[in-house]
Order: sequence, then C-alpha cells, then structure tokens
Amino acid sequence: MPAYCNYQIYSEIRFRPLLFREWDVMRGETMMRKDIIEIRWHGRGGQGAITAAKIVANAAFASGYSGVVMAPTFGTERRGAPVLTSLKISKQKIYDLSPITQPDMVIVLDHLLVKEADVTNGLKPGGLVIINTPKPPGEYRFKVKGIKIATADVTKIASEVGLPQGIINTGIIGIFAKATGLIDIELLITEIENEFKGKKPKRNGKAARVTFARTLVGGN
Repeated sequence: MPAYCNYQIYSEIRFRPLLFREWDVMRGETMMRKDIIEIRWHGRGGQGAITAAKIVANAAFASGYSGVVMAPTFGTERRGAPVLTSLKISKQKIYDLSPITQPDMVIVLDHLLVKEADVTNGLKPGGLVIINTPKPPGEYRFKVKGIKIATADVTKIASEVGLPQGIINTGIIGIFAKATGLIDIELLITEIENEFKGKKPKRNGKAARVTFARTLVGGN
C-alpha cells in the first residue's frame, strides 16, 4: 500500500484506490462545496483513528448521506506517531477529493496532541473540537474563537466497560454523536458492532453509548 492514497466510499460501501486519471478529472470538475461537512481526525498510530472514521462513514451513508469520502493520510505507521485522517460527508455526491485544510470539526483521540500539534489549524469559525480527555471543555482555550468544544474521558470509559487498554476509537464516536447530532447513536453503535464482530462488539458498542451519555459540551 502506498504511503499516501485517496479512497472514496461508493454506494456499495467499498474502498478502492482512485486511479490518477480519475483524480485529475474529479479535481478539475468541482470546487469545494459549502454543503460538504469536513471532518479531520487526529490520533496516533495504533489508536484506530482510521477505523473510527470508517465506522462513521458507513453510518453516514446508511443514514442518507449519499456523498461519503474518506482519505486516510497514513504517513509513518510507527505506533504512537501522530496520524491524520480526513472524512467528508454530504447529502450529494462529492467530487472534491482534495485534502481537508478548513475542517468543520476536528476529532482528537489523544488530548496530549492538543499541545503537540496545531489541531485547530484551519478550523472554520463556529467549528467543533472533540477531544478524548479527562478535562471539561472550559479548561481548553484555542486561538479560533466562537467554536464548540466537546469532551469525555474515553480512555477511562473504555476501561470501565471492559475493553483492553488503549481501545478508544469506538468511545470517541459517542462524543461525535452527542456533539453533532448528525447521525443517530444507535445507528453508529450498529456499525461499531458490525466492524468489531468477533472482537468484543457489545463492549465496543457500550463504550460509545456510555461516552455519549457522559459527553460535556461547551464553548470557546
């Protein structure tokens, strides 16, 4: 697999690499549309940010978003190294497969990344920051003003529901559901359990449900 590769989710919810000629045509046809919701995920190698984005992508399509594009930026695959993943969803087909530079929301799987990286870089005014952290939203201050901040201690909740240490990518989806209201939490849990068949599906689903209930939302 190449280090950098663009993927699109088609109606069959199937991932495949776009051929370069397809990318060139699509890039030239359509500029960024305002009705596209752009989500940038910040995590570390081994935390499952790409899997979390895939689960949300599948749930988005199932809930009526006909345009769903996921573009993992793998970079280094070293465990613990920062990784980015992009996800775009829309009620219409998406042709713009360019990297996300001005996200509507950012999802941070490790609160330490807030200090290590500029996670809000390019975030639109009025955007949303989702963080796995033991701190409440009021303890965070970002340069971008007028944004919404949603937090929950996903790491602690995962341990409480019996997941192995470090499994946080399902719980973070609970914050996403509570803070955005874009996709019903039960549909997201169904997709979580489908993704983790044979790997504690009920516990992973419970992590999202408990996190949903404990999510705190504030402003900056």
